[in-house]
Amino acid sequence: ASESASLSEKHCTEMVKLKPHEKRLLRKVDFLDWKADNTLREAHVLRRYHVSRREDYVRYNKLVGAITALVATLKAKPKEDAQRAEITAALLRKLYAMGVVDADSSLAKAENVSVSAFCRRRLAVVMVKLKLAETVKEAVAFVEAGHVRVGPDVVRDPAFLVTRQMEDFVTWTDTSRIRRHIAKYNDKVDDYDLLRA
Repeated sequence: ASESASLSEKHCTEMVKLKPHEKRLLRKVDFLDWKADNTLREAHVLRRYHVSRREDYVRYNKLVGAITALVATLKAKPKEDAQRAEITAALLRKLYAMGVVDADSSLAKAENVSVSAFCRRRLAVVMVKLKLAETVKEAVAFVEAGHVRVGPDVVRDPAFLVTRQMEDFVTWTDTSRIRRHIAKYNDKVDDYDLLRA
């Protein structure tokens, strides 16, 4: 028993000799500071808003970073600067028109823009908000199947960002079975629609 204990102690004190290519790989990795520390938040947003492509999340994150950097440079300028006032007003108007901020009143609203704000403007999430679908997952299925149009165009991408102005034009396509089913339920089926079906 004492021999096995001394063998295990010997194994614990001995480090495994790394091969040269393993040493090179480990040089590039910092075990104390991970780049992907925010993965829990990312996973929560991806799951909540049913974002199927991680690239969309990365794109929204870069947009938020660019907006935050722009706000920081604007805040560094003096308040009386005409250029600051002009750029601030344009930024807030744009963010409000996109639906990312609630009001175009102050720069603090633009500073607090998050990835979730962009995700809430995705077509599937807007459909749930407009009560066209019960869940975001169901709305994604409808969009991918081609049942939804924004204005005259059929949209098949659930990542389509809907602005405040376009929000009123989100509806079912004319040939959609769901539209026909809703009309039949409300006793508003047009005879012409029945002939086309």
